[in-house]
Amino acid sequence: MRERKKVLVGRVVSNKMQKTVVVAVQSLRRDRLYQRMVRHTKKFLVHDEHASSSVGDMVRIRESRPISKRKHFVVTAIVERIADRGKRVALPATPAPVVGVE
Repeated sequence: MRERKKVLVGRVVSNKMQKTVVVAVQSLRRDRLYQRMVRHTKKFLVHDEHASSSVGDMVRIRESRPISKRKHFVVTAIVERIADRGKRVALPATPAPVVGVE
């Protein structure tokens, strides 16, 4: 029976290599001693064939066969582009009627 491939979501931290990006994946774990939720961050080297993701993008990555010594994930989708965050929303073309102005 085949094992299911691991799918994670993280933010691109670096894209300075060719066809490779560094993705930071955050997870919450309970501390064994203090019983508090602690945020853990793990960085993965991820294969990006078309070099389509940039720093700050939120991407979905999937486990694959080993591509190199430390690279065993591939980018499957860009969930959110950093360029689209905070952009102005296009307003409708027709202005709203003004009420009460004479």
